[in-house]
Amino acid sequence: MNFASVRIITDDVDRLVGFYEKVMGVSAERPAPVFAEIVGSSCTLAIGHSQTVQLFGAGSAVAADNHTVILEFRVDDVDAEYERLKPFVSEWVKEPTTMPWGNRAVLFRDPDGNLINLFTPVTEEAIKRFSGRS
Repeated sequence: MNFASVRIITDDVDRLVGFYEKVMGVSAERPAPVFAEIVGSSCTLAIGHSQTVQLFGAGSAVAADNHTVILEFRVDDVDAEYERLKPFVSEWVKEPTTMPWGNRAVLFRDPDGNLINLFTPVTEEAIKRFSGRS
């Protein structure tokens, strides 16, 4: 089994696609007006309009209602990414901080309120833990 993607349901696909294109530095593929995929080197982020929810079962997902999932992206330099993203991120949850498990991380919200964590392994243990992962 291969993990294929994470999909976010939104009422405004264009707004969310534009935001994640800036964060990830990758252009989205748009196979349909109600659906987009941003394919990174190690993950795919899918973004679907709330109109698509009925295809999976009415009420199975609700746009802008995530309170449990954090999207995480490993980056080369979390402090540099923090500076780069300051102009267009409107809600910062946590400024760059070194966590007890050895990652330096910054946490913010996308326009729909979903949490995003950018992190860089900085301790010897964390660097070792991530070696060999894409």
